[in-house]
Amino acid sequence: MKLSQFKFKLPEEKIALHPAKHRDEARLMVVHKKTGEIEHRTFKDILDYFDDKDVFIFNDTKVFPARLYGNKEKTGARIEVFLLRELNEELRLWDVLVDPARKIRIGNKLYFGEDDSMVAEVIDNTTSRGRTLRFLYDGPHDEFKKALYALGEPPLPTFIHRPVEPEDEENFQTIFARNEGAVTAPTAGLHFSRELMKRMEIKGINFAYITLHAGLGNFRDIDVEDLTKHKMDSEQMFVEAEATRLVNEAKDGGHRVCAVGTTVMRAIETAVGADGHLKEYEGWTNKFIFPPYEFSLADAMVSNFHLPYSTLLMLVAAYGGYDLIMHAYDVALEEDYRFGTYGDAMLIID
Repeated sequence: MKLSQFKFKLPEEKIALHPAKHRDEARLMVVHKKTGEIEHRTFKDILDYFDDKDVFIFNDTKVFPARLYGNKEKTGARIEVFLLRELNEELRLWDVLVDPARKIRIGNKLYFGEDDSMVAEVIDNTTSRGRTLRFLYDGPHDEFKKALYALGEPPLPTFIHRPVEPEDEENFQTIFARNEGAVTAPTAGLHFSRELMKRMEIKGINFAYITLHAGLGNFRDIDVEDLTKHKMDSEQMFVEAEATRLVNEAKDGGHRVCAVGTTVMRAIETAVGADGHLKEYEGWTNKFIFPPYEFSLADAMVSNFHLPYSTLLMLVAAYGGYDLIMHAYDVALEEDYRFGTYGDAMLIID
């Protein structure tokens, strides 16, 4: 497949700037792989397609407030710093992106907070935009993290063209988020409310949780036409014994396994064994899934509507079938579905 095959015209106004008022009341397009039928429902209707002992796999990663703004010493220039990951707890070293990058060199100091209470020094250049910062903070590590995160804001994707609002702190987090480490939310999971999950439990549906710390690579532009030449950024992931037990029991019992989102699909396809069973896993994945691809585990998938040329759209097209998914996207545009992180959802089932 070529990059150009994932082009479509997405008007700016189709990108959702805010989520649905209630998480489970976004719209839901149901795409039937075998028949090509498309239904238009509300997200909480997802319950109608699953039964007792079916399993939903969720990504329980937790987004941290990764975007902060500082001022460069002497010039006072405003610099955006995007925290990617902590490199060394003891030395307070962080891998970050800076913007504008051309203004920031090794040895520069950056000041954060109204009273310049947090100071960082640039100690390394890792890429054209990337830097390693050493935060100069004397207190205990948990106190440092608390102070650092208090300066940050939810890292909404740049295609949401509006300032961050107080509600984003809650909205840009799934209700089951617990393992901190993501710089973007696993968006398909945002549609699940406590009420909906309670109703799912009552119906006998089981929940398996894996962790994949979603990174900015999900939004990185692909700059090659030949998709086999694109390299995904590595993301840290964990699949523990309880998740493997739930998934494999459902699989062996002939019950449905539903992957909630592209991050879950990438994680389980990384951790699946040759026998088609999910294995325990702790490590990193840079798996890039695009058509054609033979999936091993999931019988159903939940996803949002993604942007043109995105690796997320490519994975969904691999799962649902390129022609059917691109047709479904045409229908979504005609029917005014909302795209992006805060947009509507799609359920793909056999």
